[in-house]
Amino acid sequence: MRIPVSWLREFVDVPPAATADDILAALVAVGFEEEDVHTFGVSGPLVVGQVLEFTPEPQTNGKTINWCQVDVGEPEPRGIVCGAHNFVVGDKVVVTLPGAVLPGPFPIAARKTYGHVSDGMIASARELGLGEEHAGILRLAALGLDPEPGADAAALLGLDDFAVEINVTPDRGYAFSVRGVAREYSNSTGAKFSDPAFVVDLSIPAKFEKADEFPVVIDDRTGIRGRSGVNAFTTRVVSGVDASRPTPAWMIGRLTLAGLRSISLVVDITNYVMWELGQPIHGYDLDRVAGGLTVRRATEGEKLVTLDDQTRTLNAEDLLIADDSGPIGLAGVMGGASTEITGTTTRVLVEAANFDPTSIARTARRHRLPSEASRRFERGVDPKVGPAAAARVVQLLVDLAGGTAEPLGSHLDESAPLPPIDLADGYVSKLIGVDYSDSETVSSLEKIGASVEAGSGILIVAPPSWRPDLTDQATLAEEVARIIGYDRISSILPVAPPGRGLSRTQWLRRSLASALAAGGLTEIISYPFESRAQIELFGAPGAGEVPAVRLANPLDSETPFLRTTLIPGMIETARRNLGRGLTDLALFEAGIVFQPVDGVQYGSGPVPPPAEHPGEERLSELNASIPPQPWHVATLFLGDAIAKQPGQVAVASGLADALASVEQIGQSLAVDIRVATGSHHALHPGRTAELFVGEQSVGFAGELLPALAEELDLPRVVGVAELDLDALIALARTEVSPTPIITMPAATQDLSLVVTDDVAAGDVLVAVTEGAGALLEHASLVDDYRGAGIPDGNKSLTFALRFRAKDRTLTAAEASAAKNAAVILAAQRFGASLRD
Repeated sequence: MRIPVSWLREFVDVPPAATADDILAALVAVGFEEEDVHTFGVSGPLVVGQVLEFTPEPQTNGKTINWCQVDVGEPEPRGIVCGAHNFVVGDKVVVTLPGAVLPGPFPIAARKTYGHVSDGMIASARELGLGEEHAGILRLAALGLDPEPGADAAALLGLDDFAVEINVTPDRGYAFSVRGVAREYSNSTGAKFSDPAFVVDLSIPAKFEKADEFPVVIDDRTGIRGRSGVNAFTTRVVSGVDASRPTPAWMIGRLTLAGLRSISLVVDITNYVMWELGQPIHGYDLDRVAGGLTVRRATEGEKLVTLDDQTRTLNAEDLLIADDSGPIGLAGVMGGASTEITGTTTRVLVEAANFDPTSIARTARRHRLPSEASRRFERGVDPKVGPAAAARVVQLLVDLAGGTAEPLGSHLDESAPLPPIDLADGYVSKLIGVDYSDSETVSSLEKIGASVEAGSGILIVAPPSWRPDLTDQATLAEEVARIIGYDRISSILPVAPPGRGLSRTQWLRRSLASALAAGGLTEIISYPFESRAQIELFGAPGAGEVPAVRLANPLDSETPFLRTTLIPGMIETARRNLGRGLTDLALFEAGIVFQPVDGVQYGSGPVPPPAEHPGEERLSELNASIPPQPWHVATLFLGDAIAKQPGQVAVASGLADALASVEQIGQSLAVDIRVATGSHHALHPGRTAELFVGEQSVGFAGELLPALAEELDLPRVVGVAELDLDALIALARTEVSPTPIITMPAATQDLSLVVTDDVAAGDVLVAVTEGAGALLEHASLVDDYRGAGIPDGNKSLTFALRFRAKDRTLTAAEASAAKNAAVILAAQRFGASLRD
């Protein structure tokens, strides 16, 4: 929300010397977030000039320039080159003299151009930051101004003003107005505040309650969800309006600083009042309105052409403003083109209504039509400010557009006062942790506009009409803390009670992430949305359609499903990084996946209201409507694991790195992961492993199919692994004993076994390890040979064995006996024989 400071000063006493930082600091102190400071970007000498004469001079490039003599209040006129042609002798214009700086920044200097020394520049509205119009220079007469030459143009046009911008949270819609921000500045600094809603003359031209009744019908008393879409509706009529009159310079300047574009006088006035009081206003060309107004819901499929010239198909929930001809506006969002105010409008119907926030928010989102009006209605508009806002528009139309206020209008107010809140004595101090006195509490609540009465052990607080967010004791306590100052709250770090902290599962997840990051992998967080093709490709090793949860309102229609695997997200991250020149990647992600049970309907049934406890039975139903969401961990490797360097050839990433990450995951979680030959339709045959803990499958690892990698714009070799993290944590050992360092010497032997090709080396290694017994300290596969000397259909597996005893030096006979025991078990399980 941008607030021009000159506007703010009209309603609250801001010191003349206050800077933007001073004003923002005061607003930050009462809970607003500082955003920015906006100026016109104009500095230096900017004066009013009068064109005394000009001579058109055609140029060789086909362009005609004007050599002008301009009176700028100095003894001698200045010669200025101007390329515009929309002025005549005698016009008053804005002249930027040498030394001035225009938005851009664009410094002005005397310079030779087109055969003349141009001693300044005649500026357009766009060059001054007053709008987008740049077809010609800014003629002050068009703004209704007739100053003397040499006058300060910056002050005349308000170009010396600035605006502060703050972020307004959704619960504080009243601050979407100069009125609301001025009140908060007063609360912060103690400066005198004058409510603009209370100084507007409601008796223009006669007592409003005696005005003739303009026909307005509310045909939405129950509305949708049992709530009417409108609870207040005010109309006023102004005749004799000259809509072609220019908008005053001071109003254009303020609207521009507020971030609004000047459109026409009547529209600018309605926008100005909306910004001033926070009440959206709509103006109709009364001569184009057929009969009276009706507030109703749309008929399904009904059409309306809005002010942006778009034909919109309406929904039965859309709240409309209609006349006898049909819809003429989307209530609280945008008016219709059929009653649009134009330059020929002479009779203006002013509407100031209060609409249901939920209804307006749904309509604005349904039609993708956000507006400044809907932005305010969504957050709640003061239902009592409508008559004042309508009267303020009437006043400005009379003063600026030459109109006459008619005694014709209507006023409906069915808004109920906000319910009073019982605030228990001492509650605020207990909740905030600060000892507030009763007088401080009462004073703070009265500052925000609430009325406070003392009861028996309580304060009865009636919130003001513009604060629908005040609903209970806690919200009142927050206001007391905010108004008195957050600096009163001690910054003491609370001490967690004993026994609190991370759960075992949380601790293991964090330990795993730390271990993988320490191992050189980079953690990523990818979007949890996938396409059906991605799910079928990576969702499960088997065949058949993989069950998936489809979103009712996906962000991207091409990825409407919740992910069942982490691999697609990692691949997209890898592709994005490759496109930015990062060719060597080692990534990991730990996150939830969504794995629904086939045939189960998820997300069904109404969600209970937020203020109502659902009960155990409803909680069970809600939990049953959520698909299983296990945690997975995945890794991805591509490019070079070891970069090429002097004396070292590059070593490409691949399956070995994926399996190494699996081993690291197992070590981090204290779980023994067994690797076995596996298959996956997205992975390379023969370079795919299935991962087990005991007999339970917990994931897979491998390399992408080369054709698939090429299709995905990835290198030929991409190693991936994905494991069920929840299953690993459940299977992890709860107690881990450190391996002691044995000082006795080791005995090493090699063992070569011949087995058939279909026997997995990992299974043979398990048998060798079990058969060798307690003396075996380490065993690893060092060779897989197939060739001369080995029968067809067989292979030779060589294992390096290391034996060691805790209390003595092993003899060769003891080591050989252990090795022979390993051979016997391997022979029993797989028919293995010693290689000759």
